[in-house]
Amino acid sequence: MKWAFWCAVAVIVYTYFGYPAWLWLRSRRRPRPVRLAPSTPSVSIVMVVRDEEQVVERKLDNLLSLDYPAELLQIVVVSDGSRDRTADILRQNASNPRLSVVLKQLACGKASGLNDALELAYGEIIMFTDARQLLQPDSVRFMMENFSDPEVGCVSGELMLGDPKSGGSVGGLGLYWSVEKQIREWEAVSESMVGATGAFYAARRSLLTPIPPETILDDVYVPLQIARGGSRVVFDGRAKAQDSADLGREREFARKVRTLSGNYQLLQLAPWLLTSENPVRFEFVSHKLLRLLMPFALVIAVVGSMVLSGPIYRSALVLQLAFYGLSLPAMMGLNTGSLAGMANAAYTFVFLNTAALVAFVNFVTGRKAVWGR
Repeated sequence: MKWAFWCAVAVIVYTYFGYPAWLWLRSRRRPRPVRLAPSTPSVSIVMVVRDEEQVVERKLDNLLSLDYPAELLQIVVVSDGSRDRTADILRQNASNPRLSVVLKQLACGKASGLNDALELAYGEIIMFTDARQLLQPDSVRFMMENFSDPEVGCVSGELMLGDPKSGGSVGGLGLYWSVEKQIREWEAVSESMVGATGAFYAARRSLLTPIPPETILDDVYVPLQIARGGSRVVFDGRAKAQDSADLGREREFARKVRTLSGNYQLLQLAPWLLTSENPVRFEFVSHKLLRLLMPFALVIAVVGSMVLSGPIYRSALVLQLAFYGLSLPAMMGLNTGSLAGMANAAYTFVFLNTAALVAFVNFVTGRKAVWGR
């Protein structure tokens, strides 16, 4: 049992501390800065929506008001079997010459909708976005500056959670997202990111290939395909999109399960990810796959510290139980005063790893994660 316990501890420590530390060190020793320069290529913004009547008109207004030459900006929106007023709202705006609309009667999924949008898109650069998040006016200009560097094939913007006036992320999920963004930035500084921010990323049209219709994570599949072809996937924190920090626990949990299920699916859709064809194979395993193993490593660590004797294991058990116990007040919505920040962080840790466990169960039982609003 000792070897199992220490292997589990090694996986936990490496995933949460070792890999970020290695990225930080690499970003200092081998930086590859992007050669930024003003650039205004033609851009097609593509978006797939389903039952987004509450936000789709606001998003269209946001896209049409971006600080970018109007004659170089096309917007393509696909309604994927919407049953509310989404299709009606798109019809009302379809007379705008900058807007192309596809109304699908049957829901076929986001990836299928993106393929439909790409058939209409004529921009040199394709920008992917979602309905809920609002882009800052200068975000597209900042993003396009990266494509002046011929080595860059895909650029991810930054998703800001919380109050747009403060620009800060709040709560445990906000803390998680801040850490995640830092890891992605370190990956991009000297190599390529493993995936992009799904709500706001862009790629060269010439590098895009059709997305398998069943794909859950287009924002990972597309960037990795581009990296496979030899181009870089980079991050630009100046290009920002704003989103709510809290969508409700049930919705956030379902979204996270879907995302983690998508990581399992990627191994089926693209087995080359674990071969030398993937130039960021090490980063993919460290960033994505080890997180799928985390629930099992955590269980082994707890069980091992229970059954093994010795002060080290007793101390490890006390620390683990104290940490998990700290998550309970946040889970129940109780005010823990000065411990609130730690309680929220502990709860988020449990929340995310529970989602990873559910994603594994879905994977082995064949239950598919379905895309929705």
